Amino acid sequence: MREDVIEAVQECTDASDQERVTFPEVVAKLAGAGIERYHADLLRAEKIYYLPSGESQRVQAAPIAAVPPAAFTADGVAAAVRAIQRQQIKYREFCERIAEAGCVGYFVSLAGRRAVYYGRTGDSYVKPFPST
Repeated sequence: MREDVIEAVQECTDASDQERVTFPEVVAKLAGAGIERYHADLLRAEKIYYLPSGESQRVQAAPIAAVPPAAFTADGVAAAVRAIQRQQIKYREFCERIAEAGCVGYFVSLAGRRAVYYGRTGDSYVKPFPST
């Protein structure tokens, strides 16, 4: 992966963890760098970013304190998504809330314009997002 792309994904991860950027800003920066999709693993505290070529870059993220329960609650994830969209909470609290709702990770497809949040048993919640 090119160095400028590696720098962009590291900056997006750090800026998110430090709550300096919004999701639309992250999506715009990643799209500009050529990223097609990424995966956030809440339990391992890492994100993996993918290019259309199949190249990937793993980046450490800030750990969360919440331990996701076995049961996944799509309504809980949806409520956290609404709260962050309304700017009632920031990214760190968002991660804590989705974890408390049983989410162990999520995929973001920039190409597909959606985020897929999933739990331990494969239950999921899909949230489309608009173009930036």
